[in-house]
Amino acid sequence: MRIYKDFRFEAAHFLPSETRSVNGRLHGHSFRARITIEGRIDPRTGCVMHFDALTAAMAEARDALDHRLLNEIDGLATPTLEHISIWLWNRLQNRVPGLAEIEIARDSCQEGCVYRGPGTVARQAAE
Repeated sequence: MRIYKDFRFEAAHFLPSETRSVNGRLHGHSFRARITIEGRIDPRTGCVMHFDALTAAMAEARDALDHRLLNEIDGLATPTLEHISIWLWNRLQNRVPGLAEIEIARDSCQEGCVYRGPGTVARQAAE
């Protein structure tokens, strides 16, 4: 069974490698992060994980991103959707049992990225 919880954050960034496009200039986005957990339903609670516990686990990460310049956050010098997904995974993997997937989307651009953990790239290369 999979469950998920979304949170939103507003942040500014620029892409240092994009010297000839607008993405190289400071600009902002409304982002949505979706945290997906996979696990068994606990017969005692009836839940895979209580959503209040998931919200609490995500709160610190959301605060670290919301209304910030992403380039200034450790590990996000190049704040692409891909790097934000990996950054969030690393931040949550020890706090969220059964972490299965992180999705980051820029609402203003209808773009997104799905990350399923560090083994994903190796699995894809083997296929």
